[in-house]
Amino acid sequence: MWVPVAGLPQRLTLSASSGAGRLCLWRSGAARWKDVPARNRRGLSDIQPQLLRGQDFRELPSRPSKCGVESKRYLTSPRLAETVVQFLLKEDDPCKLVLECNPGPGILTQALIQGGARVIALESDRTFIPHLESLGEQLGGKLHVVHCDFFKLDPRSFGVVKPTVDSRVLLQDLGIETLSWAKGIPLKVVGIFPAKNEKKLIWKFLHDIYSCTSLYRYGRVELNFFMNETDCQKVMANPQNRNLYQALSVLWQVACEVKLLHTEPLEQQTQQNLCFVQFTPRRNLFTQNLTPVNYDVFFHMLKQCFLKRNAKLIHQLHSLSPVDAEVILKKIRQKGTTKITDMYPADFKRLFETIERSKDYSCKWLYDDFMEDVIV
Repeated sequence: MWVPVAGLPQRLTLSASSGAGRLCLWRSGAARWKDVPARNRRGLSDIQPQLLRGQDFRELPSRPSKCGVESKRYLTSPRLAETVVQFLLKEDDPCKLVLECNPGPGILTQALIQGGARVIALESDRTFIPHLESLGEQLGGKLHVVHCDFFKLDPRSFGVVKPTVDSRVLLQDLGIETLSWAKGIPLKVVGIFPAKNEKKLIWKFLHDIYSCTSLYRYGRVELNFFMNETDCQKVMANPQNRNLYQALSVLWQVACEVKLLHTEPLEQQTQQNLCFVQFTPRRNLFTQNLTPVNYDVFFHMLKQCFLKRNAKLIHQLHSLSPVDAEVILKKIRQKGTTKITDMYPADFKRLFETIERSKDYSCKWLYDDFMEDVIV
């Protein structure tokens, strides 16, 4: 039984241009609920959401910006919520603690709790806070609501718009325990990547994983996100998908077991399918030669390699390291004709570790000015 979404303000009105698509755009404005055509009143009402088949996501306004009203996407389909729960909460999985990003009306929140999870809801829009807190009271206190934007936790650069929250303060206050990297999953995160900053966030999470910072101070935190299909394809690409294969692909697949769990059909706003993808950090990510201290060199190596993606590996090695390139190729069992795009993610990790293990060279890498973060 779904708890009514009581307390949602009537100022959220549906754009008449939204039609009957999967992702409707809700904006703040002068229009009243009664002024909206009945055929467009989908998902929110004075009492509870009227969720229609095939309408699984909604986009609602966050706050005014220089470009107009900034919107966020929310899951609004009980059917899709149940699908997500089936993937996140398996009987043999001991981790039942879920951090939900921008739950909005709480459709997925309630499904998670009914499935046996304890949920930490990080909601950036104050509009939904009273409803979520009320929902928590009705569901036996298994929901903890915090007003903050998950996607602005622990920013890697300055100038981020508030509210920002330090994950150390947040998770310590919530009593989250740290698990060593070799042990299980301490926490699962679920949400929808914001379309505006999706690529930047994908790179930020990579840096957080490899440096064991932000949420990854607490162990191998599992990410479960809806993302656009193009970025999903890039993350999961390999030498069999040469046009999409890039440094981003290698870094994610070395760091995590990446699974495409579910695909939702075309979204109006981006004209792309939305893919539900799970990122589970690998127990064996870190070794004696790849650590949170030298991971930035691994990033640098890959970015340099893929700048000339069709080049032979042996030619790239001459510009990357003073270590004998032919010796390296022999150790990693690659031929002189091997191209960058012939190398699988595990091959690149083996290449990096082989160079790091070279004992005959005090200097193992040749550096240039390309050490800053680059979004490929």
